[in-house]
Amino acid sequence: MNPKLLLLCVVAWLCWSCNDQCKETRVVRRFSNVTHSLMELRTMVKAESPRTLQQPGKMYVKGKYLYVNEIKKGIHIIDNGNPASPKFVTFINIPGNGDIAVRDNILYADSFSDLVSIDITDPAAPKEVGRVKNVFKTGLFDGGSWALNETVGAINDQSVEWVEETVTVNCEDNISPNWWWGGMLVFADRAFLSNSSSASPQSSGGTSGQAGSMARFALDRNFLYAVGQNQLHLFNISKAAQPVDFATVNLGWGIETIFPYDNKLFIGSSTGMFIYDNTNPAEPKQLSTFQHGRACDPVVVSGDIAYVTLRTGTACGGGQNQLDLVDVSNPSSPQLIKSYQMENPHGLSIDFPNLFLCEGEHGLKVFDVSDKFSVDKHQLAHFKDMHAYDVISLGKTLLLIGDDGFYQYDASNPKDLRLLSKIPVGKAI
Repeated sequence: MNPKLLLLCVVAWLCWSCNDQCKETRVVRRFSNVTHSLMELRTMVKAESPRTLQQPGKMYVKGKYLYVNEIKKGIHIIDNGNPASPKFVTFINIPGNGDIAVRDNILYADSFSDLVSIDITDPAAPKEVGRVKNVFKTGLFDGGSWALNETVGAINDQSVEWVEETVTVNCEDNISPNWWWGGMLVFADRAFLSNSSSASPQSSGGTSGQAGSMARFALDRNFLYAVGQNQLHLFNISKAAQPVDFATVNLGWGIETIFPYDNKLFIGSSTGMFIYDNTNPAEPKQLSTFQHGRACDPVVVSGDIAYVTLRTGTACGGGQNQLDLVDVSNPSSPQLIKSYQMENPHGLSIDFPNLFLCEGEHGLKVFDVSDKFSVDKHQLAHFKDMHAYDVISLGKTLLLIGDDGFYQYDASNPKDLRLLSKIPVGKAI
């Protein structure tokens, strides 16, 4: 063959092979802009008939009642007097809701820009009794942002729709981006994108419940704390039904979660963990920051150790899937003890020495953390038959929530959790 012709054929083949086209199916979120009238939103908080779980978010427990957030829609109240057979009591319609806290018979919830207090003395007939208006300025739900427009009295919102689409790509690219512009978000993680544990221990000043590690609300004495994307809001709840906007602390960007422990506030962000002295609950003072690579990081604390999970595949970015153990015996100078590789860690809860760690689609792992230097060698169990987003340990009972529903386990034997009940997503009531 003519050498020049052969060379031409080779070049043509290389060009063709470099541009092989493949079909790839992707799940994306489509955004559409929506404007809500604040006047209308503020008439919508009300009790409704029980409804099925559709898109469960965060959970909270107090006494025999469970409170499960339906992302951006409201809160399910569930009678859990018999954990083997939980009963839906009512649904509180709360537009723009993502977080929950309960003190005595008052439930606190966010409703886009407002903080709402709801009397749940009769769980079957909750009623709004107080509201702090226009206190939250921006937020995120499932990657869709919203912003308060005080000038016109509206919320500028983005509705989010899951869409499966097939696209043509270069076969050799093999790239799965987290973000698509032009109104789409791909494979983002709701833990970071919803703005709305050892369960977060809600401390004295009345009887409070327990939140999971993904919580943005926390109670301490006469204060409710709420973390936004860049601020800590303090609400005075000495008159429980009538919270008062008390103070705001600027924290920096990427704030995600809050965990109160032993007169300290441990605040998780996408770049590190902040520790605040909360001896005076009216005036938290920053003690230190424990920095890590960019990632989402809920945190729980037991004794002198903070347990922090970092994960990839989220809007937080980063390249770490790990559990960090941090020495906080000197809260002014936290020190990394050791990092352990995980698959895709989410929420966590500790009932020392047992650490329950959610791995998203990879299920739930249980570790004995008695030896802080060999946690990986003391994995007690790995349960793979559920999606695990967040978890609350109540000693002998374990509560777990994920994309596919709400689970309760008998945790008397951490190596062999026994399912007590499951409320699946979409199951008719």
